[in-house]
Amino acid sequence: MRHYLDHASTSPARPEVLEAMVPWLANAADPGRVHTEGRVARGAVESARESVATLLGARAREIVFTSGATEAINAAVWGAAERGSHIVCPVVEHSAVRDACARYDVTWVGIDRFGRVDADEVITAIRPDTALVNLQWGNHEVATLQPVAAVVAECRERGVLVHVDAAQAVGHMPLSFADLGADLLSVSAHKFGGPQGVGALVVRRGLRLRPFIVGGEQERARRAGMENVAGIAGFGAAATVLSDPTRLDAEASVARAQTARVLEKLPGGVVPYGDTEVRLPHIVCLGVEGVEAEAVLLGLDQAGVAAHSGSACSSESLEPSPVLEAMGVDAERSLRVSVGWSTTDDDIDAFIEALPKVVERLRALGAAG
Repeated sequence: MRHYLDHASTSPARPEVLEAMVPWLANAADPGRVHTEGRVARGAVESARESVATLLGARAREIVFTSGATEAINAAVWGAAERGSHIVCPVVEHSAVRDACARYDVTWVGIDRFGRVDADEVITAIRPDTALVNLQWGNHEVATLQPVAAVVAECRERGVLVHVDAAQAVGHMPLSFADLGADLLSVSAHKFGGPQGVGALVVRRGLRLRPFIVGGEQERARRAGMENVAGIAGFGAAATVLSDPTRLDAEASVARAQTARVLEKLPGGVVPYGDTEVRLPHIVCLGVEGVEAEAVLLGLDQAGVAAHSGSACSSESLEPSPVLEAMGVDAERSLRVSVGWSTTDDDIDAFIEALPKVVERLRALGAAG
């Protein structure tokens, strides 16, 4: 039996999502057409837009559907960059944010040993030519929550645009785009049980942003290309499930309890990274002393447990995590465990049982070598 504990990379689609998508996979139609089939498809897209807006605490007209958070992030940075020559970006941001910003004049903001950004440092980095400030809601590797409200409030006072990467927060904790007051927010459906290949950029009402993808008038001329109707329908279904605060709170409570069990049962020589209290509920990051991350992952996989190490988008090369390096911890021996809507207590039990055995065996092999 397999035990999947890598939901922060991607979470399996919920049953409601599959049910919503299947009809559109079998009966595709262009929602930009005036015939009956096209109008029905347009209805599905706009219904999903309403559902996503409700989940995000936004207006439906602020939602721009994209292929995922990576595209949304690139669109946010590209669109904002014409307003100035300078961008502020914490070193702890996801690689999609860091790489998009690296094309411009960037001030990189450091973090503390928990992976948290100091709001004052972010604000101090703002210059007269600053076009955009980036700050993630919660970290994708160590789960630490960032001071987004404080940064957004100060940037609004200064008239500087703020982009919030909420890909790991949406669907795992309550949030409201309207209450936050940010200008741009990026999200990906597959992080909380929606389909892969669809996401959204939330653009504050009244903000004019040049389109990143051109060639058509879709999404009110904000993102060209025929809409992914099946994916959008699935995105809407996942959003509908979690728009019920009771359901969202219940899933978050279970996730926090499951990751707390992981933290309570750590074997010797395994330590937590990041803030273990003020954090996203579904992620914990661990440092395994004296053992390479790849070996731990392979050992867990052989025991039937799927986990992850390092940054989600650099795993193919298993390069040291830039987030952990910036925190000043051992970036080459990290292990990320993340739970989701389908995680069971048996999955946690399997990890808790397997980790000490894998680590002990690898340390013994290292000592013998």
